[in-house]
Amino acid sequence: MPIVVDVDVMLARRKMAVGTLAERVGITPANLSVLKNGRAKAVRFSTLAALCDVLQCQPGDLLRFEPDQRSAELAEVSSTAE
Repeated sequence: MPIVVDVDVMLARRKMAVGTLAERVGITPANLSVLKNGRAKAVRFSTLAALCDVLQCQPGDLLRFEPDQRSAELAEVSSTAE
């Protein structure tokens, strides 16, 4: 998936354990692990806001876009259609 989740990077910067973050955000460690490992299909804005609040960061510090092969192919198709 072209959306990469960098929660682990922010956890390391803040020297915070996954369990501590999960408790402060109000989600289970298992759900945080799903998000952290890039297996989540979606994230609620309320959860994203809570993560940003606890980690004192911006959403862009936690999420980034890295085009994959499919994204590159779609971009190529749309540019040739114009």
